[in-house]
Amino acid sequence: MTNRLQFAIVGFGEVGRIFATELLAQGDLEIAAYDILFDDPIRGPALQAEARAMGVRPAANPANAASSARVIISAVTASSAAFVAQQASTYLKPGQIFFDINSASPGTKKAAAAAVNAIGASYVEGAVMAPVPGPGLKVPILAGGPAAADAAALLNGLGMNVEAVTTEPGRASAMKLCRSIMIKGIEALISDCAQAAKAWDVEAEVYGSLNKSFPGTDFADLARYMAGRIKQHGIRRAAEMREAAMMVEDIGLDPQLCLSVADAQERGADKKPLPAARAAE
Repeated sequence: MTNRLQFAIVGFGEVGRIFATELLAQGDLEIAAYDILFDDPIRGPALQAEARAMGVRPAANPANAASSARVIISAVTASSAAFVAQQASTYLKPGQIFFDINSASPGTKKAAAAAVNAIGASYVEGAVMAPVPGPGLKVPILAGGPAAADAAALLNGLGMNVEAVTTEPGRASAMKLCRSIMIKGIEALISDCAQAAKAWDVEAEVYGSLNKSFPGTDFADLARYMAGRIKQHGIRRAAEMREAAMMVEDIGLDPQLCLSVADAQERGADKKPLPAARAAE
């Protein structure tokens, strides 16, 4: 029996691989991972081989990955977050921490917390406040739930940047998604503005006017930058904005604005398919 700190990562996409690589570099710990693509007869063997080369044990299923783990990180898509948490409630044990870093609605996080906490494990929601590539483990994460402070102390000791902001599940995700309405909405507005201005050959006039209205901002550069972000991340961001739509609908607001932003993000995205249990920001 090992005395090394053990982690499990459910969802071995971009975020899962970054966290695994950087956690293993911190010191004496072990990581097991499961991804739905491990079961794919074409892509699974290569992904499992990549995991082994990193020093990560590929597991046959989430329960096997989590069997001896102190912390289980759920890094899947927003649409898979509820299922993964409900599934975890069937195999987690008291004392384990389930760290849900998916961009799901506050209502989804509250339901997931109820399921996981009911069996004696500790559900901690994580709202990732910036893209993970680049900062890696240092990406700011807001944590919520009764065990958020304890989880933050443990994870920050391994190089993470987790801030416990609430003991109530759902509130950290509300902070993230309310911000996302603004940020993703601005991206969508600028993208449509830029495309229309280009089609009418009025970019110089439009950007010049905007630059005067908002001194210090170069709207031509901003339009190019945000178009690139949408192209790269639009599919995932569209899913996040649909979670934001669920959030505002739950409080009686019309979700159409959020849904329209989701559609705009999706329109501008690189249409490479995203597997069901991969990325999270």
